[in-house]
Amino acid sequence: MESRNPAFRGNAFDQRAGGHGAPGYGAQPYGGGPGYAAPGYAPPTTRPMTMDDVVVRGFLTLATLVLTAALAWAAVPTSAAAPVLVLALIAEIGIWAFITFGRKANAGTVLAFAAVYGVVVGIVSHSYNDIYHGVVFQAVIGTALAFGATLAVYALRIVRVTPKFAKFVMAAGLALIGLMIVNLVVHLFGGDQGIGIRDPGSPLAYVFSVAAILVGCFFLLLDFDSIETGVRTGAPEKFAWYCAFGLVLSLVWIYLEILRLLSYFSGRD
Repeated sequence: MESRNPAFRGNAFDQRAGGHGAPGYGAQPYGGGPGYAAPGYAPPTTRPMTMDDVVVRGFLTLATLVLTAALAWAAVPTSAAAPVLVLALIAEIGIWAFITFGRKANAGTVLAFAAVYGVVVGIVSHSYNDIYHGVVFQAVIGTALAFGATLAVYALRIVRVTPKFAKFVMAAGLALIGLMIVNLVVHLFGGDQGIGIRDPGSPLAYVFSVAAILVGCFFLLLDFDSIETGVRTGAPEKFAWYCAFGLVLSLVWIYLEILRLLSYFSGRD
């Protein structure tokens, strides 16, 4: 069974057939009774992923991000925030592409991504909090509530993750990113507020942020489905790092959009 989260498709998940509990594990491809060993057959070299693996790696990844975010908040002066942010963004995109397209999710790459992403989150959060005092704490609480609610929706099967649902989520995510790129281009070429999706004075900005938060929660549903599928089908242990990577991407997406939405309702200090 293939993961329905496109971010998790590839070698790491497809190799799960070699794990305990995977379909066909221990089968006799050439016939024979108990104890028969097929020519060239070797037992799996890695144990299957468990839910504990995902929890531990997810916690390590998120803790790394929070730690570097706190360090960036405290140590990066305002005068150096812009260049540090640009460098961190470039590094973040590079590591993200390496993990996503190179299928190289492991402790080193995922924790490095979390560390660099944490710098971005810390600088952005600090700049928001300087203008809208207290909004970061509210956004953290909002993200935790969104995570809990989405997990409950998944556990109760209120929303079922199907291939059609996964395609819808991917299309919606790409559409939102496309609109953000268009908005940035229009802004760079003279439009003060772009196309209005980030203008606090436009109702379109509120609609866009709410839609972005919902899409982030939908991506969390895909993450939960990938984790459950991986555990059930015996995905190799290293797949837990892909799961941690996906969870952090979805959570930070939700956090940043909640942060922006809350800023629309907050007065400047």
